Amino acid sequence: MDQIRKTFDKWAQNGRAELMEIEHGKNVSKFLESMPFDKPFTFLDVGCGNGWVVKKISKNDNCKKAIGIDKSKKMIEQASKKTNKIKEEFIHTDIESWKYRGKFDFVFSMESLYYADSIEIALQKIYKLLKPGGQLFCGTDFYTDNKATARWAGIMKIQMHLHSKKEWRQLFFNAGFEVKTKHVKDLKNRKKWKREFGTLFITGTKPEK
Repeated sequence: MDQIRKTFDKWAQNGRAELMEIEHGKNVSKFLESMPFDKPFTFLDVGCGNGWVVKKISKNDNCKKAIGIDKSKKMIEQASKKTNKIKEEFIHTDIESWKYRGKFDFVFSMESLYYADSIEIALQKIYKLLKPGGQLFCGTDFYTDNKATARWAGIMKIQMHLHSKKEWRQLFFNAGFEVKTKHVKDLKNRKKWKREFGTLFITGTKPEK
């Protein structure tokens, strides 16, 4: 079993999953509330953890289907409890090897793409899974411009690909996306980096043609 999967299985059992939901919840909610969910849509969360984003999105009247995938089996087991089976689905897999025939309007990924063996391959796969005009929203607190979080990989001792904001933009561009970036800050947070840098959200739009 790879180290990343092992780490997140442990987090699912020791309460860290709920902590991540609390840690990221405010900025993620703020970002998602600014998104155009104004017509019927399908949604995929890559690295869904305990499923809180999928459960939040599925409550939107326009959401037809919300799927969460995670390479941690324990996280998926946790996400699958008390699920809305009509709208929600949770699958134990990683994005690179997932076989899925459908297409999504929106793909979301918070603090997970940098764990992929290859971000390039993960982005190519997501690009194929999106409908023309579909969007990928990727949120990360782990980027070189944010010095306070750049040391996380050393602390956690697992593979984490560290990139600058400029490099993230380039990765998305190379995969074929039209790219926009946005910082969502938590101005009242006691952590200085959350106030000053915040979460970097990269939005990739798949061209219509």
